Order: sequence, then C-alpha cells, then structure tokens
Amino acid sequence: MITSLINLYIANTFQQLHTPSPALTNNIQEVFQIEQGPVKKADKVAPVIQSRAYLALDLETDRILTNKNINQRLPIASITKTMTALIILEENSLDEVVTVSSRAASTGGSRMNLRAGEKITVKDLLYSIMIHSANDAAYALAEHNAGTVEDFIVKMNQKASDMSLVNTHFQNPAGLDHPDNYSTAYEITRIAKKLYEQPLIKEVVTLENHSVSSVDSRITHKLQSTNSLLGSYLNIKGLKTGQTPAAGACLVAIAQDTNNNEIITVVLNSPDRFRESKILIDWTFNSFIW
Repeated sequence: MITSLINLYIANTFQQLHTPSPALTNNIQEVFQIEQGPVKKADKVAPVIQSRAYLALDLETDRILTNKNINQRLPIASITKTMTALIILEENSLDEVVTVSSRAASTGGSRMNLRAGEKITVKDLLYSIMIHSANDAAYALAEHNAGTVEDFIVKMNQKASDMSLVNTHFQNPAGLDHPDNYSTAYEITRIAKKLYEQPLIKEVVTLENHSVSSVDSRITHKLQSTNSLLGSYLNIKGLKTGQTPAAGACLVAIAQDTNNNEIITVVLNSPDRFRESKILIDWTFNSFIW
C-alpha cells in the first residue's frame, strides 16, 4: 500500500514538472513559430525595372516580395476603373438596364462607342470597362449608380476611406488625367485584391475578345482586351491596364505559377508596362520558394 502511494506521488510530480503551463506553451510557440509564405532565395538580387513605382505581392499572405516607391502618390489612369467596378458589383444587380446619357456617350479617350439613349445592362458595361477600358461605359455606370458622376465620385472616395486607403483619391470614374486622381502601387493592390474576389471579375479579365449588345440587340459593340499579357507564356489571370499622358503606361496584373501560387504585380509609369510586368512576374516566381 505504501509503495503504491509513493509511486503515485512520483508519477504526479513527474507530470507536473514536464507539462508546461499554457502561458509557457504560448511563449514557446511564439519563439519557434515558422514564418508562412514565400521565402526569398539568398542569391537573388532585385529585378531591373524602370517603372516609376512597382510592386509584387503574394496574393495569399499579402507579403510584399519586391517593391519600389510603393507609397508614392501617382496618377493611375484607367486602373481607376477597378474602384468603379468594385462599387457597381457591390451595389447594383448585373441585369439592371442602364440608359446611356449624352454626357456618357460623349466621354473622350478609350471608348466602346455607346450612343445616347442606348439601353444596355450593367453586366455588359462591366465587361466593357474591364476588357476594353471603355471610358463611356464607366461614366454610364457612375450615373446609373449614383444619379450623377459627381455623386459617384463621392462614393469612390468614401469607399477608399472605408478601406483605409490614405494615399488614394478619385476625381472621375474612368481615370482621365486630373491632379486629384491618384493612388499608390501598394493601395492599388488592395483594391485589385478585393475586386478579384468577385466571381464575375475572375471570368471577365481573362477574355481577349468579347461582344456586348444593347438590350434590343440592335447595337453590338466588339470589345478587344487592352492587356497584351493575355495569351502569353505566362498564366495571367487579369487584371487592368491604364495609360494617359500624365500616368504613363500602367498595369496591375495577377499571375499564377505551375504550383498555383498567385501574385499581384503593379507597374506605374513604365517605359514598357507589358515587358516590365513579365520581368517582374518571372523574377518573383524564380526568386521565391513557396
């Protein structure tokens, strides 16, 4: 009996000594926590890219993989349309019918040639701004959503504030040059990532060609993608181009490697947005281990 009690005492004492407290366990986990996400290969140097600003970001972990001037406020041209599309997708139904105003139909720059009085669905206009980068479609959507372009711009800036985008401001829904229409390489990735969560966008931004029609089928618009990376050797999942005199050539892209790892890349004011995006994507997938 005495021997059994002694053995039980020894066993309990041993368990207490070798069972760490919850606090100690948490501390051990913090000290030995393994960092998740891509790990850079030691022998890789930064890519040679001439863009005013650039960024590569891991889509899953939000880890910045390489960058330059990512918080510098710059014109972003038609990348602006990512915010326009995001608001429309969150607030409007795809089958709603938009009546094109004379203001929208006369918007300059990249156009799909909408006609004043034409009736066309929200879905087809979204296709038009994301594939063809149609400014007239962006203005038509803005007026349909908010009543006026000016009221829609208020919504755009409120959305930027809600997303804590402190270096982003919009002055129009299409990305036409204006001193108060700007963002940064980093904050563009925030908008792009949120937009890419929309199932329709995943479908739309991979299309090289598409056609849309007015609801009475009397007017057809042929859309040609502005993203020359589509159909290249890279697995490009989208997303949006932009180019104006002030912004230069810009591109936000989503790319996937053979192991299904996805990254977002941004180049702003690039001498060659497609070539430099290829360099950035290739360099990133070759320089990191997931």
